[in-house]
Order: sequence, then C-alpha cells, then structure tokens
Amino acid sequence: MRRDSVFLRRVAHGSLVLVLAAGMSSVVPSASAGTLAASAPGHSAAPALRTADSGARITGEKWIDDTTVDLAVESPSVGATEMVRVLVPKGWSRGAARTWPVVYAYQGGNDDYTSWVRGSQIVGLAAKWDVMVVMPSGGKNGGFADWWNYGQRGTPKWETFHMAEVMQLLERNYRAGTNRAALGVSSGGQGAIAYAARHPGTFRYAASFSGILHLTKPGLPWVLMIQGIPFDFDPFRVWGVPGWDDKNWKSYDPYELAERLRGTGLYISSGTTGLPGPYDKPLETPLQRNFLGAVGELIVGSTTTDFVARLQQLGIPATTNVYGDGWHNWNYWKPELDKAWPLMMDAVGAGRV
Repeated sequence: MRRDSVFLRRVAHGSLVLVLAAGMSSVVPSASAGTLAASAPGHSAAPALRTADSGARITGEKWIDDTTVDLAVESPSVGATEMVRVLVPKGWSRGAARTWPVVYAYQGGNDDYTSWVRGSQIVGLAAKWDVMVVMPSGGKNGGFADWWNYGQRGTPKWETFHMAEVMQLLERNYRAGTNRAALGVSSGGQGAIAYAARHPGTFRYAASFSGILHLTKPGLPWVLMIQGIPFDFDPFRVWGVPGWDDKNWKSYDPYELAERLRGTGLYISSGTTGLPGPYDKPLETPLQRNFLGAVGELIVGSTTTDFVARLQQLGIPATTNVYGDGWHNWNYWKPELDKAWPLMMDAVGAGRV
C-alpha cells in the first residue's frame, strides 16, 4: 500500500473527517419557491392540483423552459416548503392519457435540488429518452430518513417527503408513472439504495455514486456525527445515538438491508484510495476541498467495498465500478452517469426519442 494512502487512512479517523458525511457538493444558496406561474409555451395552464395523502400540496409551479418546471411543495412531513425540479420528456402534457417512467435523482448534502442540473449532464441525457426526471430537495443535512429525534419521531420526515409526498404529487398531477429508478450522489447515493431496500419493488433500478453504503461500519457512526458541527444541528436527531439506537441505524443501512435489494437492478461506484485521479488538479483546487475530497472518498470507498462484498456474498447481481484513485466530486460522477443511464432506461422501459 502506498505511503500517502496509509496517511490518509489514519487521518480518516481524526475529528475533522466528515464534514463530508453530509455530502461534498459546493455550498449554494437555496432557490426560493416560485409563485404559481403561467404555463410554459405549449403547456396548458395548471388545473386544480390534487394533494398527497398527508395533505402535502403544490403551492408553486414555475416553468423554466418548455421541459423544466420547478415545484414548490408545502410538506407537513418536513414542516416546510421544499422545492422539486422536474424534467418532462418530449410530447409530455398534463392531460395525456399515458404516464411516463421516472428517474428520481437525489442530491448530495450541503447542496440543493438543482445540483444534478448544475453538476451533471442529466438534462441532455433526459432529452434523448422518453422519461421524466424528478429532483427533490434533500435538505442540507437530511440524512434521507424520517428523523429519530430521540425516539420521539416527528419532523423532518425526509423519507416520507420523498417516498410518499413527492411521488403522489407527481403521479396525481404530472403523469409520472410507476416504472421508477432511483439515483443519488454522496449522501443521496446512500438514500437511493436505502430507499430501494426499505421499499422493495418501488424502484426497478437504483444507482449510487460515492454513497455511504455501510452506515454501521465499526467506528463510522461516530465519525458521521461530526457532520453536526459545521451544519449547526444536533446530529443525534437523524438516526439516533450510536450504540444506543443501533436498531434504527441498521434500519437505514444499505449493508444491513442488502437482502431486500434482490430483484432490483443496481449500479454502485466510488473511488477507494483518497488519492487524486485523472480528473483532479490538486494545485488548482483549494486545500480544504483537496482534503475533504480525498478523505471523503476514502471513507466512502471503504463502505462501498463492504457493500459490494455483501451483495456478492448474497448472490445479488450488481454493476459495479470501484475505480480506486479519484476524489469526491462531479468529475467522477458524470462518467458514471453515462454508464448507468442506459441501464436505468432499460429497467424502467424508457425508449429513445
């Protein structure tokens, strides 16, 4: 093993390690909810919109262009109004007799619902296929869970927002179908795989790029708790206190839930060494981002290796790319999206347009 990789592994157990746990995307301002707007050219005006079972409702619809709409969702589960960006395919209309397959794309931490559009080529890919893409907010530190809150539950319930409210609103009002795929980067990758396992049959395919896929790996829960320091919240509220609330931690851990993924198509990728790869330019990148990107991917990679080994042990097929060198950023996730996209399209039955 190379000496610099050994050094990074030691650093990974230090106290600064995982500001990354919430995700490594750049800090961006949250977009404000658009007011209920006139329809985009070629789209009929929005009729009275149906609510979700929880009472969640769409309070704003703002068309960015002919195929992109931002929705403001008043969510009882989160206890706030959250944003959802939707890409609709050619030929879409709210009054169509048919529905469309859907990719639900989840953000990394410390980012927002526009991250996939800003960071990747997903708009161009989606335009070539007969598919909808739904990109809901995941919060700065959402954890992709209904928060434990020391056993009291209550808000925020991010899992309920994603898996019930957003899906119901899109299916009831925007012709989203039930042939679904889940996709995520960083903490969103953990969310995509955990959701697929916690709700078997909901997604035909699930993909994680640099997601933390073994939450309860020895020592890791306490490392993850450090994310509360920079994000100014109580990290024990998300999954609970490690050692005390292990049952709840395991209930969201893709490694522990792996058996429940049988029958779901899977794409899993990450780096493993924490060393710079072909898309990294250390001398042109701020030192802080170097450190976080390196240590972050090192830790993510160790959980990915565990998870892939667990799938192999269970005989569950998956497409994997554990690529070694490379930091925690979109430069690596974009090539992975190119590889995973046609597999997802096949799984949800989306054709080219």
